[in-house]
Amino acid sequence: MKMILMLLMVVLLSQFATAAEINRIWLTHKSNDPSKIVVNWISDQSGDAVVRFGLSDEYGETVRINENTTLHHVEIPLTHRDATYHYSVSTGEQRSSDFTFKAYPSVVLRVAVVADWQGKPDLSAIENDDVHLLLTAGDNIARLWDKCGEGEKECIQPYAELIDSYPELFRSTPFMPALGNHDREIRPRRSKPPVESVYDVDALAFRRFFELPDDEWKWHFDLSEFDLRFVALDFNHISDFGTTWQTCHVFDENSEQFHWYSKLMKQSPGFVVTLYNERNASVRNQAQKQWHDLFQRGTCCITGFGYFAERAEVDGFPYYNTSLSGKGNQYPDPNSKYLASEDSYILLTVKRGGSMTVEIKSLKNKVLDHQAYKRR
Repeated sequence: MKMILMLLMVVLLSQFATAAEINRIWLTHKSNDPSKIVVNWISDQSGDAVVRFGLSDEYGETVRINENTTLHHVEIPLTHRDATYHYSVSTGEQRSSDFTFKAYPSVVLRVAVVADWQGKPDLSAIENDDVHLLLTAGDNIARLWDKCGEGEKECIQPYAELIDSYPELFRSTPFMPALGNHDREIRPRRSKPPVESVYDVDALAFRRFFELPDDEWKWHFDLSEFDLRFVALDFNHISDFGTTWQTCHVFDENSEQFHWYSKLMKQSPGFVVTLYNERNASVRNQAQKQWHDLFQRGTCCITGFGYFAERAEVDGFPYYNTSLSGKGNQYPDPNSKYLASEDSYILLTVKRGGSMTVEIKSLKNKVLDHQAYKRR
């Protein structure tokens, strides 16, 4: 009998230890600058949120939020550059192991941009690039409805499964996604617009899961030491606007989005990279081509609209398309300069006080296109 009880205790303790381990963790920013970072996680049981962090596994600093939930977002301050931060999270008796992330550098910054993440490919090439920040140009998941049920707007399961597919990447690299239509597809898209909306324009699940700056469906993030700004806009399936297929916010010259972006570009730094998830040629012609005029005040635009790799140039301004699923039908930009059917991502490298290089790279880590841009 004693032996049976001991075996039972061992099994129960083992199950408890497994349940208490927190592994689903991702890093984001909800402030517009890199002096703070958000540690996000999901716990098995509801409870408070605690992050212990520092420059060693002895930590030294703690941020606690008294709450009672399983989805946690805790912002912590970053006071060092060119350093490695250690951190761990806990909720009640549930804890994570010690993990690390790189503080932002002071000399050379590397940023990767991906899109069309539905297939969850091998991202070893990006990991080998040792990037400081990971961005997207939309379509981070395949859809919501098949995992969550039709019409469910706040279900985050597909996003949690994305994190589970790349646990080391997300817990060690800050991640800031832009919205695509797939990110808020709450009903199947069939041959004709249905009675009910197919997409959640407000993107409640996306905004619930990620902690991002501004309105979250649009945001900007500044790295002032590199004279650099990233801006995410809400452009996708704009030809469906006004129907039950509508997926994005208003974008005409009287819209909140247009005025917000116009103000950002009037006060823009030397480098501005704009992200969205619609065909470049369609976007730049909106509002009597005023969007193109605004884009030209920056450095480049990057979209994940098509399943191919591309660089186009209009009036000397570069428009990029990238896709992790790059072997689909091509819809070339009329001003295309480089076009390839390649699974790709974009690597941005910025030298403090210097230029920005933009490389289209294959997932086999081959450079497909290389350009350098000066401050504007």
